[in-house]
Amino acid sequence: MLAKKKFYVNENETIDQCLERMKQEGYMPVRRMEEPVLKEVKRNGKMDVEVSHQRIVFVGQELS
Repeated sequence: MLAKKKFYVNENETIDQCLERMKQEGYMPVRRMEEPVLKEVKRNGKMDVEVSHQRIVFVGQELS
């Protein structure tokens, strides 16, 4: 079975740079996802959770 690994697109990195990093490590992208990044905000004396931004994640499969 081929290994899988998650690759996160960093804040100061483009998608192409992340895909190139995957290729250099010997992985091929098989899935692209977006995960919400949550933050706590104090409103009216209560702590609420809201979405700060979306983070792009690629699932890479090891090249054989």
